Amino acid sequence: MAKPFIKPVITPREAAAYAAPGKSLMVGGFNYGGAPYTIIEALCDSGVKDIDLICVDTSYFQTKVPGPVGVARLVTNGQLRSLVASHIGLNKKTQELYTSGKLKIELIPMGTFVERIRAGGAGLGGILTPTGVDTVYEEGRETVELDGRRYILERPLRADTAFIRAYKADAAGNLVYYGTNRNFNPTMATAATRVVAEVDEVVPLGEIDPNNVVTPGIFIDALVLKGDGEYASRT
Repeated sequence: MAKPFIKPVITPREAAAYAAPGKSLMVGGFNYGGAPYTIIEALCDSGVKDIDLICVDTSYFQTKVPGPVGVARLVTNGQLRSLVASHIGLNKKTQELYTSGKLKIELIPMGTFVERIRAGGAGLGGILTPTGVDTVYEEGRETVELDGRRYILERPLRADTAFIRAYKADAAGNLVYYGTNRNFNPTMATAATRVVAEVDEVVPLGEIDPNNVVTPGIFIDALVLKGDGEYASRT
């Protein structure tokens, strides 16, 4: 019998190195919930720029201490080339860059956002949605009429790399989630060429009930332990 493929457990810095200038990157989570903070911190430290980020929001930016949180640091560091998101209302810096034309941003409804990613993971050519029809959002977008109703054709979203957050993994990369970790992370895990999951712990094979697995290990390329090494006090 063939042995199961064991996923490598890498350092946060090794994970961050997968993000490259001009490449697309998905990051899971919504504000504080379900974000892979350890990998994000390493990515900020790496200084890599010109990232095409796909993330539902740009987290929270405070003008006072402690300052930007999570993905917000990527914004304030000037590490993004473009952004696809649904919510930038908690980050004044993102708003400033957007309104001044210094950061290209595509704002899309949250349901449309996740369905475009799901379509990308499933290999679909796109989705049809009535959301945004007859609004400014429709401008410049292709529409289709079916059975007397008009829909916007939304193209699938995929990325070169995805950084996601889960609660626990086994050695083969099968993931289970806890609470709000299970927001955009399972969907993003299906829609990237390379997927790195940040987890609280990695347990031996057989310790996770197969019925509890949400993301099968076939989607996962590597694992990072939350708060690993130098990031223990920062996440």
